Amino acid sequence: MFETLNRLSEDAILGVMAKYRADPSPLKIDLGVGVYRDAEGHTPVLECVRTAERRIVAAQVTKAYVAPAGREEFNTAVVELVLGREHPAVRGRRVIAVQTPGGCGALRVGAELLRAAAPDTSIHVSDPTWANHLPLLGGAGLRLHRYPYYDAATHRLGFDAMIERLERAPAGDVVLLHGCCHNPTGADLDAAQWRVIAELLSRRGLVPYLDLAYQGFGVDLDGDAEGVRLIADRVPECLIATSFSKNLGLYRERVGALLAVGTSEARVATIRSHVLQIARSIYSMPPDHGAAIAVEIFTDPALRQTWIAELAAMRERVQAMRRLLAGSLRRHSGGGDYDHFERQRGMFSLLGASPAVVERLRDEFHVYMTADGRMNLAGLTPASIEPLAQAILRATR
Repeated sequence: MFETLNRLSEDAILGVMAKYRADPSPLKIDLGVGVYRDAEGHTPVLECVRTAERRIVAAQVTKAYVAPAGREEFNTAVVELVLGREHPAVRGRRVIAVQTPGGCGALRVGAELLRAAAPDTSIHVSDPTWANHLPLLGGAGLRLHRYPYYDAATHRLGFDAMIERLERAPAGDVVLLHGCCHNPTGADLDAAQWRVIAELLSRRGLVPYLDLAYQGFGVDLDGDAEGVRLIADRVPECLIATSFSKNLGLYRERVGALLAVGTSEARVATIRSHVLQIARSIYSMPPDHGAAIAVEIFTDPALRQTWIAELAAMRERVQAMRRLLAGSLRRHSGGGDYDHFERQRGMFSLLGASPAVVERLRDEFHVYMTADGRMNLAGLTPASIEPLAQAILRATR
């Protein structure tokens, strides 16, 4: 049977990881894989997570399955974290949440839900977008279309082109929007642009699918959810995929959730029944350990404050790396324009270089990033700023 299969090309990000690990150079810099790193280059376990985990392990009396929906206290807490306790959809009981294996699980379950509801559904994704959006959504059978998003020449959001394209999308189509910290560009919609998008989606009858993978990494927990909350208030229906890999550091625990906002309490109950059936057919039950940790942190006032402080420290470290990199590039280039590194938010920015330049950075300067030039700036340390800036300038001249 399996002799009919052809070998597939290596996943781009996983390939970068493998090449970085194989490089013996002590000077190598890893800007590829999308994980947060501290000033020593480690991906830490947060203190709030350590405390919560100790409590959970000490009190745990069973390893029995959880339900396909996961922990209900987790789902309730996620709705409040994402939308806020006083959001009209929350007060109107028009939103449900289901725990999923990470943000990827949420995105795929949501895509399967859209396919079940409307088999001919098309979904519009930003150009560029996170590479894994394409197989997660397209693999469910959704037709994918691109809308302009980022102007690589100016390093800014191409908002007018984005709006012009979405104005032509047929009613009933789905639009994927990054809630904050756009991956891979770091270029986010501002408050006024979110209002324009909300009006367009409502007027044109488009269904928003919001990917909120970095809540807390841009401004803060509430600030990064403002666009998501506005959209959920202005449209009758939407989906929201959220992840706690980054903001809680629970990468390997795979903690995520899919939220659905509907027109009525009865409608979202129907949606929930389909989400649970989809989940049951894919992975049956979500993992519990990471969700239990998250609930402990979300619901314990002292742990929650510790988390907020630790999250702020992570966010501020990445912002500091952005400022240092921009300053170093300006200094070594004699005054070039690198303000976009400071202006953008979150872990990622695009270098704006060709694959050949990216390859040269890897082979000559031991700097690793994906072929499209996406840089994970959380991979920088104070010691690596100057070598990276000089490598970029030498490779791009």
